[in-house]
Amino acid sequence: MRILTDVNIDWLRWRWHSLALSWLIILSGLGLIIARGMPLGIDFTGGTALVVQFETDVPLEQVRSAIEALPGEEVVQQFDDPSKRQVLVRLAQVETSEDGTSLERGSLQVAEALQRAGLPKFEIISRDLVGAVIGDDLQRKGIYATLASLVGIMAYISFRFRFSFGIGAMVASIHDVLITLSLLTFFGYELSLNVVAAILTLVGYGVNDQIVIFDRVRENLRAHRNEPMNVVINKSVNQTLPRTVITAGTTALAVLSLYLFGGVVLEPFAFAMLVGVITSTYSTVFIASAVAVLLSPQQRNAGVVQARGAAGKPGGKPSRRAKAS
Repeated sequence: MRILTDVNIDWLRWRWHSLALSWLIILSGLGLIIARGMPLGIDFTGGTALVVQFETDVPLEQVRSAIEALPGEEVVQQFDDPSKRQVLVRLAQVETSEDGTSLERGSLQVAEALQRAGLPKFEIISRDLVGAVIGDDLQRKGIYATLASLVGIMAYISFRFRFSFGIGAMVASIHDVLITLSLLTFFGYELSLNVVAAILTLVGYGVNDQIVIFDRVRENLRAHRNEPMNVVINKSVNQTLPRTVITAGTTALAVLSLYLFGGVVLEPFAFAMLVGVITSTYSTVFIASAVAVLLSPQQRNAGVVQARGAAGKPGGKPSRRAKAS
């Protein structure tokens, strides 16, 4: 069954509006990150993360009061469904030692503090122990992996198609990463290794969309050599629109199911993927294509031809040759 046949939409007409919307989201997100800092998960900060399950319901304030005397900063949050009576307790690492004994000590201190406070019977069902040195190393590698993927994308598309397309693809990928980080900050999700994996995945997903459209642009440029680049890109986007809608729609539904039913551990990953699927489709049309048009030699040449044509029209400014004659 074919859908969205004979579509004729001027997508690039809205490129400046979309750029303004993107800048609004990105600058707001960066401002929030500068003001509050990017919330980092245990993978990057180092420390101890425990999931404590109580036999009966316990207010979070009682748990916070029980462990507030422990050294360093503590974070207490509801974990998973409230009916499961699970609480996430995070302790920052305050010691410089990286041995397992010092990290294990944080877990024991939490258990002892909860017992002294007289809270209902509990069980520690999950523990994540990460050293600060390991966290710093993971943070550097996550940044390096993201930058390397962006450079590789630009190089590949520049070689496969043309340099202006490579620049457009890299700008669109950076746009997707910044939008995703901004929305993660808005909604209070932490940056963890799972989220970094989602960001790298969505970068690759966006490139797949860009390659499909750019490949159609290349075919249409050969068939319609005299048409301006913006006309060719609009035609290419309209021709590939059914594939884009089906691919993005089915992927978004799968990720939405993971977000709704995957549990609290996978929720940040699924949220980042859901945002990425939407924004990568959006950026392929409005960001990558707009940059390709701005940097395209055909577009610049078309502007020169238009200017020359206007000069030759009645009422246009005569050329020097016309004045001389």
